[in-house]
Amino acid sequence: MKRRTLDILFSVGGLVLAGLLLVAGVVLTSNASFANNYVADQLSAQHITFKTADTLTAEEKARPCLVEYAGQNLTTGKQAECYANDFIGLHLESTAGGKTYAELGVPQAQLRSQLAEAQKAGNTEQVAALQKQLNDVTAQRETVFKGETLRGLLLTSFGFSEFGRKAEQAAIVVFFAAGLMLLLALAGLVHAFVTPKTVPFAAVEPAKGTGNKLATA
Repeated sequence: MKRRTLDILFSVGGLVLAGLLLVAGVVLTSNASFANNYVADQLSAQHITFKTADTLTAEEKARPCLVEYAGQNLTTGKQAECYANDFIGLHLESTAGGKTYAELGVPQAQLRSQLAEAQKAGNTEQVAALQKQLNDVTAQRETVFKGETLRGLLLTSFGFSEFGRKAEQAAIVVFFAAGLMLLLALAGLVHAFVTPKTVPFAAVEPAKGTGNKLATA
């Protein structure tokens, strides 16, 4: 096979591969753009705004991201992560001793049972005390439920935005690889057309001394 033919074959293959990489990069970029726009649209629809710097409590000021995003509208995945973990998470820790919605179900059920027994016994003072405790626990559980729900939704948005960020990074790598492959393919074509048509690929050279032996014979 001629060297020029081999160069052209490899160069054409490189051009095809560069084209495929370019298509893959465009797809990844499109997916990243969709993820970012979708997250921004969904978060903007919630109309959540971070507290301004002058209204932050001492505990809130200890969270760097709350200071960084102070007064801003929540529209990005990183902001959603901050609001979920450093704002909602912080306040959930101070509600009902940091117990979760599921954990608060146990004392709530116990108080309901005790209240029912007190009502049957006709103990009005105990009924009033237990009713107050039940109301407090129920209110705390509802608050925790709302906080955990919003926190989960925000973290889901953050996770979705991370897929978009990863797609952006992958697109950059793919575009770089496509550009490199294109340059190599073009270099191969240039080399093919400057190489004489008669030059073979990996030509076999005669062994030393063969010519002398043939002449002597």
